[in-house]
Amino acid sequence: MYNPSAAARIATELVGKIELLPEFPKMGTPVEMAPVPDSIRDMVFGKYVVRYSVHTSAIIILRVWHSLEGER
Repeated sequence: MYNPSAAARIATELVGKIELLPEFPKMGTPVEMAPVPDSIRDMVFGKYVVRYSVHTSAIIILRVWHSLEGER
């Protein structure tokens, strides 16, 4: 069932967590299957996973998915 207010709340909380990444880039766990595991990380927030790449001058969000979707 679609709940617009719940979706908006989750989106706001998720963006808030993502905004912390520049200050705490290693808050996620390394993705062991990545060529350079420490540079690709997963941050879990509730039922969501944010995969991101850490660079010297940037953090790039690679993917956001619900844990029930599975990793692709």
